[in-house]
Amino acid sequence: MKLQSLVLATAAALTMTTAIAVPAGTWSVAAGAHYVDPKSDNGSVTVGGDKFSVDVDGDVRPTVSGEYFIANNVGIELLAAIPFHHDFTLTNAAGVEVSGKTQHLPPTLSLQYHFDGYNMPMNVKPFVGVGVNYTTFFKERVATGGDLDLDDSVGVAGHIGLDIPFAPTESFRIDARYMDIKTDATLDGNDIGEIDISPWVYGVAFVKQF
Repeated sequence: MKLQSLVLATAAALTMTTAIAVPAGTWSVAAGAHYVDPKSDNGSVTVGGDKFSVDVDGDVRPTVSGEYFIANNVGIELLAAIPFHHDFTLTNAAGVEVSGKTQHLPPTLSLQYHFDGYNMPMNVKPFVGVGVNYTTFFKERVATGGDLDLDDSVGVAGHIGLDIPFAPTESFRIDARYMDIKTDATLDGNDIGEIDISPWVYGVAFVKQF
């Protein structure tokens, strides 16, 4: 009976809310870095009647986000970053490869819910969010020359993460985002196909509340 009572008490402690909700009117700023990890199959393009599969590599850059709490535990967050740089490779059926580069900015606006802290190790505060991502591409280049252009993209974004407090208004954040990023590509004014980047974005950050 004592063992059963101990197990029940431990389970209750692990799920007991112990932290006060983040109050409406609070601001937070997060500064850190994120790694953009494109999906494995990035679609294909057709150039001169030849079909090429597309492979886009990843990149990591500093990021910053600001969040305003419109209600207790409910915030609106805007993520910004310095430009991400991506190399990409086009490969046809014969194994011929053509390389290229692009840069992009992916500002993302999310509505987020922060759960009250739980009496787990370091009193972590999980959160989830959903919103919209706008990605603009620039400095597109392809090794064979020509005027490559990637259209801007608008898509759904999801967000999950953990804030690990180490002071009353300061936390260490670990998070992951999914961004629906698809862009129509043109070469010398001719449509050549859609490139589907749709990455997971993994990050860490220092968070300060005001």
